[in-house]
Amino acid sequence: MRFGVLGPLTAGSARLGGPRQRAVLARLLVARRRVVPVRTLVADLWEDPPDGALGTVQTFVGALRKALEPGRPPRTPSTLLVTEGAGYALLAEDVDAWRFEEMLGGDLSVLDGALALWRGPAYAEFADEHWARAEIDRLEELRLVAVERRAEAALAVGRAAGVAADLRAHLADHPWREKAWSLLALALYREGRQGDALEAVRSARLALVENLGVDPGPELRALESDILAQSPRLTPAPRSPLVGRSAELAALESATPAAGLGVAVVTGEAGVGKTALAEAFSAVLGAKGWRTVWARCPEDAPVAWPWQQVVEALGSALPVADRFHLRRAVVSTVESAAPVLVVLDDLHQADEETLAVLAAFTTTRLSGRVLIVVTSRTAVPLEALARAEPVRVELRGLDEEAVAALVGSLDARAIHERSGGNPFYVKELVRLVESGGDLGAVPAGVRDVLRHRLSGLPAEARTVLHQASVLGRDVDVDLLAALAGHDVLDALDAAIAAGFVVEVAPGHARFAHVLVRDTLYEDVSLTRRARWHAVVAEALGSGDVRTRAHHYALAGTRSAAAVRALAEAAEGTRSPREAVRWWRAAIAAGTERADLVIGLARALAVSGDLEEARRQRSVALRLAGGAREAAEAIGSFDVPGIWTTNDDPAHSAELIAAAERVLPSFPGPTATRARLLATIAMEDRGTGARLAEAREAEAIARDLGDPALHAFALNARFMHTFHRTGLARERAEIGRELVEVAGGLVTHEVLGHLILVQASSALADFATADRHAAAADELAHEHDLPLVSVFTEWYAALKLAAAGKKAEADRAYRAAAERVRGTGMWGMESGLLPLALLSLHGPSTVDLDDDWGPHLDWVRPLALPPDEALAAARALPDGPADLLTEVRACLLAMAATRLRDDELWQRAHEMLLPAKGELVAGTGLFTFGPVVDYLRH
Repeated sequence: MRFGVLGPLTAGSARLGGPRQRAVLARLLVARRRVVPVRTLVADLWEDPPDGALGTVQTFVGALRKALEPGRPPRTPSTLLVTEGAGYALLAEDVDAWRFEEMLGGDLSVLDGALALWRGPAYAEFADEHWARAEIDRLEELRLVAVERRAEAALAVGRAAGVAADLRAHLADHPWREKAWSLLALALYREGRQGDALEAVRSARLALVENLGVDPGPELRALESDILAQSPRLTPAPRSPLVGRSAELAALESATPAAGLGVAVVTGEAGVGKTALAEAFSAVLGAKGWRTVWARCPEDAPVAWPWQQVVEALGSALPVADRFHLRRAVVSTVESAAPVLVVLDDLHQADEETLAVLAAFTTTRLSGRVLIVVTSRTAVPLEALARAEPVRVELRGLDEEAVAALVGSLDARAIHERSGGNPFYVKELVRLVESGGDLGAVPAGVRDVLRHRLSGLPAEARTVLHQASVLGRDVDVDLLAALAGHDVLDALDAAIAAGFVVEVAPGHARFAHVLVRDTLYEDVSLTRRARWHAVVAEALGSGDVRTRAHHYALAGTRSAAAVRALAEAAEGTRSPREAVRWWRAAIAAGTERADLVIGLARALAVSGDLEEARRQRSVALRLAGGAREAAEAIGSFDVPGIWTTNDDPAHSAELIAAAERVLPSFPGPTATRARLLATIAMEDRGTGARLAEAREAEAIARDLGDPALHAFALNARFMHTFHRTGLARERAEIGRELVEVAGGLVTHEVLGHLILVQASSALADFATADRHAAAADELAHEHDLPLVSVFTEWYAALKLAAAGKKAEADRAYRAAAERVRGTGMWGMESGLLPLALLSLHGPSTVDLDDDWGPHLDWVRPLALPPDEALAAARALPDGPADLLTEVRACLLAMAATRLRDDELWQRAHEMLLPAKGELVAGTGLFTFGPVVDYLRH
């Protein structure tokens, strides 16, 4: 509920009771959510409390609760006006005075919105109450500060004329405000009125002596000296050029009359840059000798107030006369200043007399050149203006290129998408990001301005907009009506007229900006949001599964329908990260089930969170009931694998044991048996011991014609093609078959491309490797597969090394190693960077203190003293049958050369001979050069 204290006390649309009941509400608002003891309320309400005063206060509180929360069910506690101990607290969130204070640090448009919140003196009804006096005085002081800050902000953007008129009215009531006198003198000076500026300083001196008995302070004295000396410090710094509005500026220039009157109308939503465009245009005309006067049309201003600003800026006064003569006087005053540009800002807020004076210009033959530029959020409903055939400029959001010019090194695309190109939103988002905020949040300045604008809508329209925000940025009107429970067309018409929503097609609307939608959504309580999301999910029926799932997830609904919709959305999405979110929501909506946990585990693995994926896979196995469900838990996890070193041997051992335990229950050539066999081969990777299981799984898959199963089995066979060197061509065939079989199975198609990168690198066919690396990257970008770039970045470093670019390769290897950290791919993370640097710089750079991981024993013979090195080399085992088989053989050959040992050389020669036509680059990560170089003794 929105409370108003900047003027008569209001509480949304609630009807408040008599003076003392209203006083209770005001007293609680003054306390700012703090508890006010009942005895304090009694003492504040009565000088001499009557008998039963305590019960009367309780009666007032009960009546207030009914008025403030009319929909609260009987006998349920209030969540707004709450009882705390022996007192009460009003847990208000939206109070105009509090919003006003939040907006004091904003720019010109924000300060305009802040001052517009004032409908009269603060706590107007309670000015004589001792408990309100301090708060009234504090808020009034802040209002005066806001007026002066607004004047300062307006001066900063070159609007000196309007500032002078506003400050004269301000100082008439508050002549002791020295800051205001300084700003008035500066505004007059910048208007070219040096004499008037000095007169303002003299008036300030007299006012300060008369009111306070003090002389002007150093700021005002320094300003007087600067005015007398015409100091350059008084000239505003050049403003940054207007970005992305060259066509609009040209349109305004075309409105400049050769004689008589010219009119231009600039329309667009709040913050789109109407005022900035007018300011830039006034500078263009100023360079041609034109004078500019500004007038703003504030809400609830006196009759014809903008024209009073114009006349005073031109050095005259608005006469006290009948309407006819007043209009003639304004036209005459403006005409006498020709050539003159008159800017009427925010004309959508103008009163009838202001529009009538504007119409008078269009029906008068002018002898001088006058150009009137009006800015408005909506079309100007003035027939006379239409007859004048004005130049019309409709401002829309800036394009991405213009936004990039504004935001510099920040993410222009993201900011453009979030802001819609609205310059005010762009600036506030930049401020948010630079202060460490999240780009997905709504900046405080934007939120405050939007809330102020929304307060002008009828209560029903605001409610409907809040409900629409739950549907997202795009709004189905029928669905919105189902949520609201009544026809919403009148409310939408009001929102469309105010510029919050646009119609995109019959029955379909769209929020003008995502920030508008987000502001409305954030203002809905969490409980109400959840209930509205639940209503929408049920209203959607069996339609769009993803949309239903979205609403079920945000509603927190626990039901079979919610689980079903969320699981279907997870299965259907192409984004692994989104799938993780859906699977987690499905589990939260029901309970841990093996099928749901399996889905989560697969999505986690593909999205790059391998450690959590393994944990969830173990959970799924424990949840499995019998042999069939266990087999499904084991075999449904067909996430591709390319690295032959096992990341988690204990987890793999658990799976292999479970698979071998249930395998006898599936003796026939079924898909279940094939998946179990392929899983055993995948988990016992890098051993060369499970080739038979992989081949059987592959044969079953071929016979069944199941592409997904076939791809999984091919991956399993790939893991067992490292039992000897020289098998790059066989692995290339597996890669080609995978790409062919896995059409539509994106992750296995990517695997096929990466296998071909490895195999082609080993075959020194870098042109083919490049094509497949690019194809893998393209699929990864399209389908949100973050781990793919880990391999392609290593391959890019390998290419630099193969080309002899050592310094560049060194930097690329180090950067690629950083990408591996934290991925959960421990088999790759440990020891790879030192190996890559060894391949690049040679054995003389080996430091045994580096993190060599499982490769340390193979490197030690390159750095230990000769006797120790020879013993260490001869004790080396054959090593695992994995991607690093050739690398270890090369390290053994290096040791043999260093130690001049024929036995070691012979062993290395036998290992490497089958690959004599290849490069030692089968990892696809780094290269030790041609195998043949290590076969020479």
